[in-house]
Amino acid sequence: MCRNSPFVLSLPGSDRAGLGRRSCSRTVPHWQVLRARIVLAAASGERNTVIAARLDVHVNVVSKWRARYAREGLAGLADRKRSGRPRVFGAPVVAQVKAMACEPPEQRGAPLSRWSCAELAYQAAAEGLVASVAASTVRRWLAEDAIRPWRYRSWIFPRDPDFAAKAGRVLDLYERIWEGRPLEDDE
Repeated sequence: MCRNSPFVLSLPGSDRAGLGRRSCSRTVPHWQVLRARIVLAAASGERNTVIAARLDVHVNVVSKWRARYAREGLAGLADRKRSGRPRVFGAPVVAQVKAMACEPPEQRGAPLSRWSCAELAYQAAAEGLVASVAASTVRRWLAEDAIRPWRYRSWIFPRDPDFAAKAGRVLDLYERIWEGRPLEDDE
């Protein structure tokens, strides 16, 4: 297949020097080096098929960058903005879920000692922050800021006023004492 291009390139001196530096650079990303080499080869009069074979790319790639440079100049060699998938959850929702993960669950009325991603997702839906959100999405949000509420360690403060009396009985049993007297081996 013959691929003569209708785009004949003539490079100004400043473009030729800049592309020459870029094509030999070892610190510039590879896609920039490749595009610079394509344009330099096209400006020297080579055919698209020859350039593609030498640079080990498809002919369509060479055609694309030759045409883009001819229409737009150096600016045409840059990546164009891509649309991508729109965000489903806005930044305020993500921030509120992260803030929730940093609070103890009892502040939100959850009967938990620590948050898990699934519980955070459920709580966010229960509070009306989102209609529904997957636990994996919450995990990804928390990983962005290295938040790990399931690894939180805290000291347990007893709230029962009779805790000392109740705990004393259990601790006495560990020391093999019951009601002030030592236990025998068979007890």
